[in-house]
Amino acid sequence: MLSSLFTSKTRVKLLIKLFLNPDVSSYLRELAAEFELSPNALKEELDGLSQAGYLNKEKKGRYIFYNANRKHPFFPEISSIVRKHMGIDGLMEIIVNHLGTVLEVYILDDYAKGIDSGLIDVLIVGDVDPEKVHTLCMNAEKHLKRRVRTLMLTEAQFEDSHDVIMKRPHWKIF
Repeated sequence: MLSSLFTSKTRVKLLIKLFLNPDVSSYLRELAAEFELSPNALKEELDGLSQAGYLNKEKKGRYIFYNANRKHPFFPEISSIVRKHMGIDGLMEIIVNHLGTVLEVYILDDYAKGIDSGLIDVLIVGDVDPEKVHTLCMNAEKHLKRRVRTLMLTEAQFEDSHDVIMKRPHWKIF
């Protein structure tokens, strides 16, 4: 879907990385290594997106960090397109509407860092039906072409292990 909207594969990778979880920020060489691209090719895309106002640039020491500009008028739309492309929106709708009492949902690890590794780790806090979760994951994996791994915790279990879990990269989506 994104590749038909944007002809640059590098731009698509940047949008996924920085708009999937807008709390993620990265610097040029880090992105170049992750995408296996030359810093020069990547810098052109970063400069273009920054000049258009889609990305913020912040200098920290000798590095310039880039992240999604939440104040840009198109931020909600771009973020929504990226989440739909990755399947996060559809997955969330099913989790919230069909699994029981869901209090919170987090994306953990790679996807929380904006990395499309092919494995989506989801933490569901609440009183949910494990059989329904298993069925959901099997169906979602076929549709998303990505593996979905879930961790289900009651509210009490989450409170007991909150500090340990929240040390992992995380992104609260519900």
